[in-house]
Amino acid sequence: MQSLIEIKKSKFYSYLYNVNSANDVAKILENLKKEHKKATHICYAYKIVDGVEIVKFSDDGEPGGTAGRPILNVIEKKNLKNVLICVVRYFGGIKLGAGGLVRAYSKSASSLFLEEK
Repeated sequence: MQSLIEIKKSKFYSYLYNVNSANDVAKILENLKKEHKKATHICYAYKIVDGVEIVKFSDDGEPGGTAGRPILNVIEKKNLKNVLICVVRYFGGIKLGAGGLVRAYSKSASSLFLEEK
């Protein structure tokens, strides 16, 4: 599943994957990096529950706590398990500030669950 939103000329591509291991996550991230070579950031969060819970996130160069954590919050709010959400950002030239980034990454991750999709 995927979605695209644009905020102040930056494009945010969101992707949702089912994953069962950190190895699955690594393969998906590797493929996204190949597919989006010119992207400014590829931020993500995942939660894997298989006996032991694994929860991780990455801001990929965005200011700390402004990208991966908001994506993880969407996963937690939706009570999702064995999922990876990635948000690929192409910078549009206008800085969003920390609050704007948090809102943008939250909105991007949440857009995957809109009923129109």
